[in-house]
Amino acid sequence: MESTQKDTIKKQPRVVVFSTPSCPWCTRVKDYLRKNSITFKDVDVSRDRKAAEDMVRMTGQTGVPVVLIGTKAIVGFDKVKIDKLLGLSS
Repeated sequence: MESTQKDTIKKQPRVVVFSTPSCPWCTRVKDYLRKNSITFKDVDVSRDRKAAEDMVRMTGQTGVPVVLIGTKAIVGFDKVKIDKLLGLSS
């Protein structure tokens, strides 16, 4: 049986970026994801208190950015970890 291209494409895990508008590292991580054609949900924790509480509960961190890839949380803009979890080559 021949493998089709559809069979070989991996489904991207769900990506959520917890950020604030004034955070330069948040902007960098979102630009990086866009540059790599990664679809993500941007959650502004300065406007969404429940999301901020969820972020702290998940990570123990109050700082942003926090990038959630599937069930793994990355605190800060860590390109190596992001690339590894998304299967990107740097």
